[in-house]
Amino acid sequence: MMFTHADGNPVLELDDEQSWKLLEATSHGRLVVSVAGEPDIFPVNYLTSDRKIYLRTAPGNKLAQLTINSRVLLETDGILSDEAWSVVLRGTARVLTSSAELAAVEELGLKSWVPTLKDFYVEIVPTSVSGRHFELGDQPEREI
Repeated sequence: MMFTHADGNPVLELDDEQSWKLLEATSHGRLVVSVAGEPDIFPVNYLTSDRKIYLRTAPGNKLAQLTINSRVLLETDGILSDEAWSVVLRGTARVLTSSAELAAVEELGLKSWVPTLKDFYVEIVPTSVSGRHFELGDQPEREI
C-alpha cells in the first residue's frame, strides 16, 4: 500500500504533502473549466514544477474557456489491484506570454501526447489541493 490507513478505515484523507506526491508522480488528468455556469472537462497531460501545474494546448474551447474564467480544477487518479487514489487541485490558470516564462517552461520538457500543434503553455497556480486514498475490497455485509 502507498499509504497506511488508521483504524481499518478503507478511505484515507490525504494531506497536502501526500496529495502533491501523487500529483508529481502522475502526468495525466482532467481539466475542468466553467463558463456561464456550464462546466466542461478535458483530458490533459501535465507536469509539475515548484508546486504549479503546466500543460500545453491549442486554440479551441479549452483555451477560450480558461481565458474567460481562469478558475479551474484538475483531477487525477490511479487504480491498482488493491488500492486507488484521487487528487483534486483547484487553482487559477493563465496562458504564459512573456519570453522569459516561455523559455523557462520549455526547459521543463513538457511534450504533448497527441501529435498536434499545441503552441500555448498554461500555468495553474493552486489555491487548494485535496486527495483520498482507497483500500479496495468487497462491500461488507450490513449488520442487522
